[in-house]
Amino acid sequence: MAASGIGTTLDEGTTCLELTRAAVARAGGAAAVLRDGGPAGPGYTAVSGNEDLLPGPRRTAATARAAGGPGESGAIAWEAGGTRSALLVPLGAGGHSYGTLVCARAEAPFTRAETDLMTFLAERAASHIRHAREHTAVSSIIGKLQRALLAEPGRPHPNLDVAVRYQPVGESALVGGDWCETVRLHFGRTLLVVGDVMGHGLEAAIDMTAYRASLRYIASSDLPPHRVLRQLDEMASSEPDRRPATCLVAQIDPNRGQVTMASAGHLPPAVIDAEGRTSLLSVPVGPPLGTGLGGYEPATYQLDPGKTLMLFTDGLVERRGEDIDRSLDRLARVGFGTDLGVEEVLDTVIARLAGRQPEDDVAVLAARLHDRCGPPQDRRG
Repeated sequence: MAASGIGTTLDEGTTCLELTRAAVARAGGAAAVLRDGGPAGPGYTAVSGNEDLLPGPRRTAATARAAGGPGESGAIAWEAGGTRSALLVPLGAGGHSYGTLVCARAEAPFTRAETDLMTFLAERAASHIRHAREHTAVSSIIGKLQRALLAEPGRPHPNLDVAVRYQPVGESALVGGDWCETVRLHFGRTLLVVGDVMGHGLEAAIDMTAYRASLRYIASSDLPPHRVLRQLDEMASSEPDRRPATCLVAQIDPNRGQVTMASAGHLPPAVIDAEGRTSLLSVPVGPPLGTGLGGYEPATYQLDPGKTLMLFTDGLVERRGEDIDRSLDRLARVGFGTDLGVEEVLDTVIARLAGRQPEDDVAVLAARLHDRCGPPQDRRG
């Protein structure tokens, strides 16, 4: 059926072109959508068929106005001059007008059946145009909310080089449920956090913001990582609508050259040595945040200035249908070379594993104790 090919996308221009092509396929001649055009005057868009058959847009608009407007009186059939016949059909839905479908041909006038068919096709197109405009308006609002939610992580102490990358899944998304955070603590220590809220899109982003706000509040008490997770879990489980989340918390102490970590259902961190070799650090895995089960345990490792600690969400390594151990093994096989800064480390791992179109949201953070002989690097998102 002709109507099935109209409204296949949420793009208004595509819908109009699908409408005019369907009209020409059923009635021959030419078809276009007449728009007001603003100061430039009326004009045609989405032209299909032989454009020379269409009457001038100004004349067509004047004819429609003289007849009371197709939006009020339905379709208008008229002789467009010579042997041409024209048909004007309103494009309207929900009390809104989106233009006029104009059909013309150098043959017999349009029949009643053809007029009814063109009216039906125009109503179908108008309904899709309405939905497209509503979608655009909602998307604009969501975009503004996303930009408001996409907050930069805090700044670490200058004794630590930190870089962060974030890639939401989907072309229109700016933010999702994955997040990174850095919090300055006393005595030159820095808390590094990576989390992943269940789900995608704006709903996950809202819960992500709640987790980040809770984390900053809890971190001000200067608790060890496993107790930070315990309090986050208690706060999240007290809110029945809060989505569960995985989380990895790492506290770096430059004075001792150590990093202490705790995990709430999160993937293990990776460490890259001075030769560019990658290994995974074993951290006891507790239940995800929001379950109220607790049971988080710390793990402490030495972290020399030549080593880079990398925290990441599952979107960096996971592939659909692939065992997670194999996914992590691919990360462990990535060679980073020597003398790479933290920014270059993230450029390399994103290019090798995530690519331009990841299957899931990706958040990754790289940190290295700053060599006191040189200035720290700037971070970028």
